[in-house]
Amino acid sequence: MTIAVSASIATDHLMRFPGRFADALLADQLDHVSLSFLVDDLQIRRGGVAGNIAYAMGLLNRTPLLVGAVGADFAEYRAWLEANGVDCSGVKISDRAHTARFVCTTDDDMAQIASFYPGAMSEARDINIGDLAEEHELELVLIGANDPEAMLRHTQQCRELGIPFAADPSQQLARLDGDQAIQLIDGAAYLFTNKYEWALLLQKTGLSEEEVARHVGIRVTTLGANGVQIVDRDGTEVRVSVVPETNKVEPTGVGDAFRAGFLTGHTGGLSLERSAQLGSLIAVLVLETMGTQEWTLNKDDALERLTKAYGLEAADEIKPLL
Repeated sequence: MTIAVSASIATDHLMRFPGRFADALLADQLDHVSLSFLVDDLQIRRGGVAGNIAYAMGLLNRTPLLVGAVGADFAEYRAWLEANGVDCSGVKISDRAHTARFVCTTDDDMAQIASFYPGAMSEARDINIGDLAEEHELELVLIGANDPEAMLRHTQQCRELGIPFAADPSQQLARLDGDQAIQLIDGAAYLFTNKYEWALLLQKTGLSEEEVARHVGIRVTTLGANGVQIVDRDGTEVRVSVVPETNKVEPTGVGDAFRAGFLTGHTGGLSLERSAQLGSLIAVLVLETMGTQEWTLNKDDALERLTKAYGLEAADEIKPLL
């Protein structure tokens, strides 16, 4: 069976600022902010939420179905993904817009300032999950940050078709009102957020934590360096620490990597704890690499790091998925 990944597909423009954004932000002047940061480096890489997650799942031998809209400039990117185990038959090619662009600057604190140009992504709303379900046996559809209308439509289509879906609104929460946010999570088998997005979701919807639990199955909240919190359907909480990094290079795509590892693990039969441990391993590989799809998976090294972080039993249980 297939995991479909419906979200943004983009080209990333990643820059590094040798300092701290916080040092240049004046609390009493934020209404008039006008800043330019001289950066040390520019890296142009393949990216987007769907591209990043699908690439990671491909390296984990899951053969995900990529779902999104791109421009005619996608040919090289497509060849790269297909060479790494991704099914791109669910991608719509626009005849009038370029593939989306993500422009992001990261400082020494790993804080980020970014902009996103949607381009062809706006046409993702024209993709129908029902059409894809006729050609693929869909086990799960992950609905991540994308054209907001596409997110709402794909969520509704999954509900109508009875296809399990994972809600991952992430960056688009800022664009959604409370009712739209509830539509995106209602009936989700999984809800993914980071700590800030979780607080924003509660604020936008006006729901309590207990009320959100009635809308979703498994809630997964990433906590940065503090690991991840998972709340199961019955309210049982699981906490998993991170895999220690060897160095911090670029945080873009770390959350996408965690989601890929977690869903590969859980749909592959691992427990919530083991799935989160696999997700944390994939996340740290991205953190240690410039570019969201430039990392590789070495099985022996992965098992060694899992053993050091979580113990031999955890590594042995995760090993078959590597």
